[in-house]
Amino acid sequence: MSLLTVLLVLIVVGVLLWLVNTYIPMDGTIKKIFNIVVIIVVIIWLLKVFGLFNSLMDVHV
Repeated sequence: MSLLTVLLVLIVVGVLLWLVNTYIPMDGTIKKIFNIVVIIVVIIWLLKVFGLFNSLMDVHV
């Protein structure tokens, strides 16, 4: 996956998150939970794209 594609996906997700936060009326707590879930999903996706997720799963303590 090219860096341009990753950047484009991040921009689209950011704009969609902004649109949801701006135009859909929600309670503040629900909005915070929604934002946290979206950010966690994006971070996990980025880790998978750059191949770091599998490395983290192989770590044994």
